[in-house]
Amino acid sequence: MLMPVPDAGVIARRELIVARLRAVIGAGTVIDDPVEARAYECDALSAYRCPPLAVALPTTTEEVAAILRVCHEERVPVVPRGAGTSLAGGSMPTADAVVLGLARMNAVLEVDYGDRLIRVQAGRTNLSVSTFVDEAGFFYAPDPSSQLACAIGGNIGMNSGGAHCLKYGVTTNNLLGVTMVLMDGSIVELGGPMGEGAGLDLLGVVCGAEGQLGVVTEAALRILPKPAGARPVLIGFDASETAGACVAAIIRAGVLPVAIEFMDRPCIVATENFARPGYPDCEALLIIEVEGTPPEIDEQIALIRAIAEEFSPVEFRESKSEDESRRIWLGRKSAFGAMGQMGDYMCLDGTIPVSALPKVLRGIAEMSETAGLPVANVFHAGDGNMHPLIIFDANRPGDLERVEALGADILRLCVEVGGCLTGEHGVGVEKRDLMTAQFTDADMEAQMRVKDVFDPHWLLNAAKVFPLHVSEPRREARRNAA
Repeated sequence: MLMPVPDAGVIARRELIVARLRAVIGAGTVIDDPVEARAYECDALSAYRCPPLAVALPTTTEEVAAILRVCHEERVPVVPRGAGTSLAGGSMPTADAVVLGLARMNAVLEVDYGDRLIRVQAGRTNLSVSTFVDEAGFFYAPDPSSQLACAIGGNIGMNSGGAHCLKYGVTTNNLLGVTMVLMDGSIVELGGPMGEGAGLDLLGVVCGAEGQLGVVTEAALRILPKPAGARPVLIGFDASETAGACVAAIIRAGVLPVAIEFMDRPCIVATENFARPGYPDCEALLIIEVEGTPPEIDEQIALIRAIAEEFSPVEFRESKSEDESRRIWLGRKSAFGAMGQMGDYMCLDGTIPVSALPKVLRGIAEMSETAGLPVANVFHAGDGNMHPLIIFDANRPGDLERVEALGADILRLCVEVGGCLTGEHGVGVEKRDLMTAQFTDADMEAQMRVKDVFDPHWLLNAAKVFPLHVSEPRREARRNAA
């Protein structure tokens, strides 16, 4: 993965920069030891890595502002980092960059059950938000597979979703407001308790901006009352394309489950060996969960069963107890860990129209065979957010390059059928050079002009999102401008 040449002047001033950072936030919150800093050289896209110049670990918004003021004055690139679970290289540093880690900023600042909101620091983990409000009968809807570890700030940066986003939406649909620090240290508030502020919808611009515009330090999130009940069903099929066609039929019928999850045979086998959920022997399966009162649940499941029968399922299993529900979900929740037993893998992220699922699944299978690389599929089928997992051997010369080429072809197919390059992982460095497959030069120019306004010197999260041949000349021109 090509990265820009680091600024030799910044690297030469490393001791001065570290000293200034320690002066404003304390010696114990800045890491400059090369060995310790290696923990921050990559995120979950571990195929690409680079040790940073230094790491700063603030605990308050004011400390973040102080860090950014120093880096702004010294013209030092800054890479915001939450929990480092990005699968697109979203928090990978450059050698001349300070990683701004928000993991210590994990406090709950306010809870208002009357107005159904919780305000937290950006380093708080996704799952711990729901855990905090659980006893009061509430939950936070977006639930990425990495929710045990991933941070709210990263969720906002990538506009993350999860299994239940079909009904409840992704992060942007559940985000009411943020406190954000601009690169010059200015602190701004966007949105509000009701999610609406005066003037332009800048909150909508920031959510999904991948840390390009500012560093989110606090967030007001919508919390929802827990449903009266929920029940999953598991449906097995003899072909992946058939399962995809069933999903399209369910959505076309107007049914709105809370989740529709897809797994194909390689993933089923891996999760069965790993977690023993008791899945059927089939080529593909769907996990569909519905919510409501018992009569509402019964009605929805009856309709789903009637639709599924049109596709001759090999099994239709309706949960009859909490333990059965747990086991149905066990394999899906364990899928990414289970796939690691098959070898190294790269997890892609593209979104397509649900009606195109059969065609894209067939296309992925054909591309996989041509490339000679196995591909497993596990994804959020209800909204067409696909996550093909390409299996390879990271120690075999040339395998990574073959994976990159196959991944690019799969993502181009997603765009060709009317979809987009990412649903929740973001562009990062992984899809940076594919932006031209979805956006024209004019499109990217408009996006970069927004960055010009928020980050005039292009110091935030360098080498991400925009292809280097487009962004580097602009970054170099603006970085040292007055």
